[in-house]
Amino acid sequence: MSGGNHIILLRDGAEYFPALETAIDEAQHEIYLQTYIFELDHTGIRIANALKRAAQRGVLVCLLLDGFGCRTMEKSHLQGMEQAGMQVMIYRPKISPWTFKRSRLRRMHRKMAVIDGRIGFVGGINIIDDNNTPDHIPPRVDYAVRVEGMLMQSMRHSVISLWRKMSWLHLRTKLTNRLPLTLPREKTGNMHARLLLRDNVMQRRAIENAYLELIHRAQKEILIANAYFLPGLRFRHALRDAAKRGVRVILLLQGRVEYVLLDYASHALYSSLLADGIEIYEYQRSFMHSKVAVVDGRWAMVGSSNIDPFSLMMSLEANVLVDDFAFAGNLREDLWRAMKDGTSKVTLSDWQRQHHFKRLLSWLVYGLVRVMMGFAGYSDKRAE
Repeated sequence: MSGGNHIILLRDGAEYFPALETAIDEAQHEIYLQTYIFELDHTGIRIANALKRAAQRGVLVCLLLDGFGCRTMEKSHLQGMEQAGMQVMIYRPKISPWTFKRSRLRRMHRKMAVIDGRIGFVGGINIIDDNNTPDHIPPRVDYAVRVEGMLMQSMRHSVISLWRKMSWLHLRTKLTNRLPLTLPREKTGNMHARLLLRDNVMQRRAIENAYLELIHRAQKEILIANAYFLPGLRFRHALRDAAKRGVRVILLLQGRVEYVLLDYASHALYSSLLADGIEIYEYQRSFMHSKVAVVDGRWAMVGSSNIDPFSLMMSLEANVLVDDFAFAGNLREDLWRAMKDGTSKVTLSDWQRQHHFKRLLSWLVYGLVRVMMGFAGYSDKRAE
C-alpha cells in the first residue's frame, strides 16, 4: 500500500464522465485511456470529442479498445479519431465464438485513464451512457475512483507498459512517451492505496489473492457487490470460513438477467452459500454493474474485475484497494442505500421451495461454463 494519495469515489456516469471530461480538457501532455466498451452514444461522442480536442491542441492521446467490447464500432469512427491526431489501437480484434483458439476469451476488460501522469481513473464504468439500457429502466449502478498522489506512478507505468506491448505487436515504432519516466514524488493526501492488476503472465491471481487476504482478515463484515459472481472453490471456502467465525458476509448481486449463461451459472451456488450463513440480495431496480467490496468498514475495493472465471483467470483487469475508513464508509453507505431501495433478499427456504426448475437449469449451465473454461485451456484446479 502506498500512502500520500487523494482518492474520490465516483458514483455512476453522472459523476464519472464530468470528472473524466474535465481532466481531459485540462491535459497538457498526455492521455492514456483503456476501456472495454466505447459506445458512440451521447456520452461516448462527448468523451470522443474531448479526446479529439486534446489531440488537436498537441496532447498525446493513446486510446486502447478491446476488440470484442468495441466490435460494433465502425471503422469510419476509428479513422475519424486518428485523423484528429489520436493514436488508437485494438486489443485482440473480435474472434469468432465458434473457434477453439484459447485466446478468444482473453479480453482487455480494464477501465483506466491516466492524464499527464498526475490524475487517474480506475473503475468498472465503460464509456457508455448510463441510460443506454434496454426497456428504459433506471441507470445502471457502477463505481470508479479519481486518483491523485503516489499511486499515479504505478498507474502511469501500467498504461504505458501495456501500450508499448501493443505497439510492438501492431508493429508501431513511433515514440509515444513524452514525459520523463520518473514522475515527481508528490503527496496530495494521506490515503493509503494499492493498484491491483491482473494479466496472463506475472499477475495472474493478483486480484483474487487480494480479495482472499481481505476475507481472511475480516472480523466483522464483508460486503461484496458484484455484477457477475461465480467464484472458485478457494473463494467460496474463504467466505464460508469467515461466516463460521462470526463475520457477517453480504453479497449484493445482479437480479436482472443480462448474460443468461453467467446468470444461471451463478445461481447454482446459491443453495450452498445460503446454507453457509451468507446473505444474498439481488438488485432488481436496474442493472447492477458494480465490482466493489467493503471489509470491516476500512478496506474498499473498486475496479473492473468481476468475481468470475473470465475476470479472475482470463481478462486484463485493474482494481484499486483503498485503506481508509472515511472512503470505505462512504462506499458502504452508498451500497446499503442501493440495497434498501432496489433489492430483494434471497432466503434458503424460499430458494429451495420455489425454484426447483431454475436450480436444475443452473447446475446444467454451470457445467457448461466449466466446459467452456476447459476449452479455453484451464484445468479444473485452475477453475477452482
